[in-house]
Amino acid sequence: MARSDGAREAVARALNALGAGAYLTDEQGSIVAVNTRGEQLLDRPASGLVGQDAHDLLHRNSCGEPVPRAQCRIRASILAGHTDQGGDEWLERGDGTLLPVAWLSTPCDIGLTPSATLVLFHPSGRAGRPAQRPPAGGRLSELERLALLAETTTLLTSTLDIHEALRRLIHLVVPRLADWAVIDLIQEQGEVWRFAVAHAEGGTVVFRDDLQGPMPPVPQESPMPLSRALRGVASSLAGPETYQGPPDSGIAVEQRHLFAVTGMHAAVVVPLRSLHEVLGALTLGRAEQPERFTATEVALLEDIARRASLALENARLYQRQRKVAETMQRHLLPKLPHSPMHNMTARYLPAPDASQVGGDWYDAFTLPDGATALAIGDVVGHDLDAAAGMAQLRNMLRAYALSQQKPPSKIVEWLDQATREIAEVSIATLVFARMTEIGAGRCELSWTNAGHPPPLLVTREGVARYLTDGHGILLGVTPERVRPDATAELPPGATLLLYTDGLVESPRHGLDEGMNRLRRHAAALAQRPLESFTDQLLARARPPDNDDDVALLAVRHTRC
Repeated sequence: MARSDGAREAVARALNALGAGAYLTDEQGSIVAVNTRGEQLLDRPASGLVGQDAHDLLHRNSCGEPVPRAQCRIRASILAGHTDQGGDEWLERGDGTLLPVAWLSTPCDIGLTPSATLVLFHPSGRAGRPAQRPPAGGRLSELERLALLAETTTLLTSTLDIHEALRRLIHLVVPRLADWAVIDLIQEQGEVWRFAVAHAEGGTVVFRDDLQGPMPPVPQESPMPLSRALRGVASSLAGPETYQGPPDSGIAVEQRHLFAVTGMHAAVVVPLRSLHEVLGALTLGRAEQPERFTATEVALLEDIARRASLALENARLYQRQRKVAETMQRHLLPKLPHSPMHNMTARYLPAPDASQVGGDWYDAFTLPDGATALAIGDVVGHDLDAAAGMAQLRNMLRAYALSQQKPPSKIVEWLDQATREIAEVSIATLVFARMTEIGAGRCELSWTNAGHPPPLLVTREGVARYLTDGHGILLGVTPERVRPDATAELPPGATLLLYTDGLVESPRHGLDEGMNRLRRHAAALAQRPLESFTDQLLARARPPDNDDDVALLAVRHTRC
């Protein structure tokens, strides 16, 4: 208790040393501490804040209405455990008035709760006038323009998600520079897609889904502003009068409709162009703001577009690399054999933030004596070397198992020797097993384990236990003269689960906790059909902060 009180006092001193308002939340978003400046800004005592859900209590739109949970960026950053910032949130004070704030949230370790998030906030200068429009871009000072460009670079290059980068771009320019923002993207096949149409409404940014979607092809000779921008030609000013004449293309028809629906009286269309290709176009328009765009504003928008294009190209290259890596990984994984004796299914999930292939793998094949071989393994690393080593390991294992009718331990001993002398594998873990029908619908499993998480056996009645026998040292370490074998009978209707450590390990939780979570969920799902069992198990048991690949092989003994 004394240690807890001391930690709370230390946290209170640290928070009160901050010049901005600050509160701490736990991983569910409940407030666990608030500083004095935060109490003053929110006109609420700490006793009225601590223990409350921060989102439900504080987060509002400019009209004072609760922000939908799915649309709240502060809440999303708390639940995801990542850093985010913005200047477009409103907090409800104790007297019912609204406080417009600029904010930053970031994970922190305070010793009071396993996963805490620090939220800093200060008034953004819009208090009492939520609908007030920021000054138009032409009235931005030189310092403000430089700050905007720096913010553009920081926010757009800090994510590799294309949609998130473009959403951030829109929030940067609307309503600071314009009432409306339109982003058209050129897809991989050269088709144009209107990704977003957004406008400022009541201090927030609203997206018009009805104006988004596929666009006609880009005409090669059209002098119209958007067509020029999508070909990578220089920026153009536009207005409703630009599209009053006979349309020269389908894009011109869409643009005429856009101006009519949005009420924009002035717009500037800027190409999104990288060093290698044209990525799309950014259109900023003014409907409520009376000013037309000046040459200074156009130059500023072109600079913003260049920075956005760089971030967009990086994100697109990342997505391409990730797609190629995942495709390669999946093609390296095998098709499963069919057997009247059991059902079988497998899953492979790449690491959430990995751009390269990994070393997690599984295999299943029929042996010459009719038995079924099962394998699950993990080669150390998350790169092409790990993937190549995984392929070598799997192929050698198949060769030994198919050519030699020996116990699993002997096969893995030979594989271990080959790993050190032939394969380009440093360290790997592996479970290799044989499933054999022993008469009257009975099935026996024999296996050996080379440093891998133990298989999980779940009966139809929901009794789940780990098969911890047969455990030996990792592959590629110290040679073992004899590896152990273990055997167990699979009851009818039982499910055998082979998996890699990404399903149970987590940076924030211990391995025992992860294995216990997997065991409990597997027992609860024991009577589900195998495909549903596997999908639900991945959804429930995989740690939310998992940063590793997951391979999973599930086998259900069906013959009674």
